[in-house]
Amino acid sequence: MGTVATGSRIGVLGGPGSGKSTQCANIAKHFGYTHLSTGDLLRAEVKSGSENATMIQNMMKEGEIVPSEVMIKVLQKAIQDSKNDKFVIDGFPRSEENRAAFEAVTKIEPAFVTFFDCPEQEMERRILSRNQGREDDNIETIRKRFKVFLESSLPVVEYYDSKGKVRKVDAAKPVEEAFRYNEMHIIVLPYLFSMLFVI
Repeated sequence: MGTVATGSRIGVLGGPGSGKSTQCANIAKHFGYTHLSTGDLLRAEVKSGSENATMIQNMMKEGEIVPSEVMIKVLQKAIQDSKNDKFVIDGFPRSEENRAAFEAVTKIEPAFVTFFDCPEQEMERRILSRNQGREDDNIETIRKRFKVFLESSLPVVEYYDSKGKVRKVDAAKPVEEAFRYNEMHIIVLPYLFSMLFVI
């Protein structure tokens, strides 16, 4: 992780289907960040046939959180392989244990976070309608992922909120409107930020 630039870091948090990946893509496109999707990185790890491939595949199928040690190693490799020094990490940290482990290893903590608040019914509708052919985009796994988010990921939001770092966005609104909020309140000085965390 030594190749990561110093400076302020911000986070973007929200449940599955809240629009995080879409916003990450917009941030990457408009402000020169490298978009690192943990889901895509893990699916690539499964295809590679690595020693953790079967374990990762089974956990993703069940909507479970991949162990921090494994995820951090995958992220470190992706960051080191990139030529960029600004990253938006999509899908991490997903638990308090993820957060604590990442901060302990990297000494990185976001300056503030934005929480994409979206009703579960709307998130479910979006996931089922995106039709990307992903193994984990089925109703059974989706509802397991919602349960994991409420039990494991939401406490991360609450942790940062307790430190006065959370800014909430109504993610049920159109993508363009949510992005305009990001542009105004988060990326107003984009070059100050070297890493974005997106749960």
